[in-house]
Amino acid sequence: MRAVFDVRPVEWAETLAVLQSVSLGDVRSEARARVVDTDGTHVTLDFPALDGEVSAEQLLAACVSGEWADRGDVESCRLVSVEWPDALPGPAFGARPGVSVGAIVKPALGLSASEAGEVAARLVAAGATLVKDDELQRSSPERARAIAAAGVDYAANVTGPGYLALAESVLEAGATTLMINAFLQGLGSIEELRRFDVPIFVHRVGFAFLRRSDRVAVSARVLAELTRLLGADYVQVGSFSPRMFDTDEEVREQIAACHDELNGAQRATAVIGGGVGPGNADEMLDAAGVRDGVMVLYGSALY
Repeated sequence: MRAVFDVRPVEWAETLAVLQSVSLGDVRSEARARVVDTDGTHVTLDFPALDGEVSAEQLLAACVSGEWADRGDVESCRLVSVEWPDALPGPAFGARPGVSVGAIVKPALGLSASEAGEVAARLVAAGATLVKDDELQRSSPERARAIAAAGVDYAANVTGPGYLALAESVLEAGATTLMINAFLQGLGSIEELRRFDVPIFVHRVGFAFLRRSDRVAVSARVLAELTRLLGADYVQVGSFSPRMFDTDEEVREQIAACHDELNGAQRATAVIGGGVGPGNADEMLDAAGVRDGVMVLYGSALY
């Protein structure tokens, strides 16, 4: 496994290699990470201890969001790209063909189960192919039954304590897809949910905290690739709306991370969401430059 970091000062890359592997500078071991290339401030590190690794937590701790982000003796460090281990599973179901329309049940909080079901029925009548709960709303079996009654593909939000038990309950009640706030629950939760053999929708709330710092950050493409490789069938990629902080190029990078050949993994549906509604959906798709394996996710603008 190899990764490219933008490091300033570039000499700090040797410290980075030690921190993310053996921890002690005078240790010589096959597990020690090492600098194998330098191009300006871009340095490539080889992580022999991570070859074949499948644990999200280990990948995060030893590469993606490790101790390097805590250090006060570096000016800046940004993870730019990763050559991932081949053993990561990827999506179980893959991308939906063509363009699909998703919609979020709103208000985010405050609806009873029956009211949520009524909203879902209206969304289905308007053409939604998938209805999901908001990242703020933890689903329940009662809510799942009411929404499933609308005859819709329903993504229930199972984030929180006991998320595996809740996943089983909402599926029994009629949910067809599981949604997880994986950057809050832990990225390892994606693979844990694969046991239920249903599509997994990964919400990206919390994702921005890894991306927006001037001193330590992770690229959008790295996080989208990792989300897909851990098993997400739906990967949120931001939008081209001024509401979102992503640049247009970063959104396109994330869409490519969902679709490009990547260790033999199936493609994931790239979910364009945030300030998206019927009035600008075509504009979003034009900006994306692709109309296959993508979903426009309608939120507040729809209402």
